[in-house]
Amino acid sequence: MLASKPSVFEICAGAGGQALGLEAAGFEHVATVDNDADACRTLRVNRPNWHVLEADIRDLDGRAYYGVDLLAGGVPCPPFSIAGKQLGEADERDLFPEAVRLTREMQPKAVLLENVRGFATPRFSAYRGRLLEVLEGLGYVTFWRVLNAADFGVPQYRPRLVMVALREESALAFRWPLPEARRLTVSECISDLMGSNGWTGLSSWRERANQVAPTIVGGSKKHGGPDLGPTRARSEWRRLGVDGKGIAEDAPQAEFPAEGLPRLTVRMVARIQGFPDAWQFAGRKTSSYKQVGNAFPPPVARAIGQAIRRAIGARASEAPRQLPLLVG
Repeated sequence: MLASKPSVFEICAGAGGQALGLEAAGFEHVATVDNDADACRTLRVNRPNWHVLEADIRDLDGRAYYGVDLLAGGVPCPPFSIAGKQLGEADERDLFPEAVRLTREMQPKAVLLENVRGFATPRFSAYRGRLLEVLEGLGYVTFWRVLNAADFGVPQYRPRLVMVALREESALAFRWPLPEARRLTVSECISDLMGSNGWTGLSSWRERANQVAPTIVGGSKKHGGPDLGPTRARSEWRRLGVDGKGIAEDAPQAEFPAEGLPRLTVRMVARIQGFPDAWQFAGRKTSSYKQVGNAFPPPVARAIGQAIRRAIGARASEAPRQLPLLVG
């Protein structure tokens, strides 16, 4: 096994959901990168020892981090309007080509990229296939699977596409993490927070919310307020006894109607996403909520990180391999 903590360079780090999980899996960050100022402040407040870069990943030179153990990131999904485009075609919204470039420049032992479930659909098969083909051309064996956060201790149905690329000698030892035997529910996760102000309706709410939550929706950077998503998502939250039209500043007070529908606070949403209570979010409520809602749940990242660490720790050889340049 590895004698010391393996290193990770993380792009599109956001509020640190994936970073927290990889840290818990035993990785040490050499840098975390995001272009959002509030997200970078969140990372610095919680981990002042981390090297946090507020930058566009297009401006990064990966050669400065040559030989890092893991390159990881939640690279934004190519918009559905560009389905069918080829990897490398110009589109400022698509950062997969940059992840490939950084892989070529850093030549890490492993690559971890996570994305929305939609990227696993047939509509994106050509693009996805080209991405995997390019990574394989760089000397990696690729794996991809849709994992649901609800299977890893997160009380939320949150399917995400996870891509892992490993050197051949490490790939032989890679195994996807196994789902946990039991799923956590919303009431089990946050009932102490919901009842922190003495709300008299807590007991009946617990019964109603004893289910797994729908996907937390973070919204885009330019549009959308701090709410729990579109009409369908709000209806699902209503069945759990939650008003999804907004985010509250605090838990319901004692005099809040016993049969009423309370709203979640940012801290409640953060816990449903798998963040520890000590993790603080910078910025105003809308910014904080979007950071939480767009995050990769730390428990899922931990499970995948542990699987990757075991694989690269089981390498038969640590000798570096010359990689071909990306063509096209």
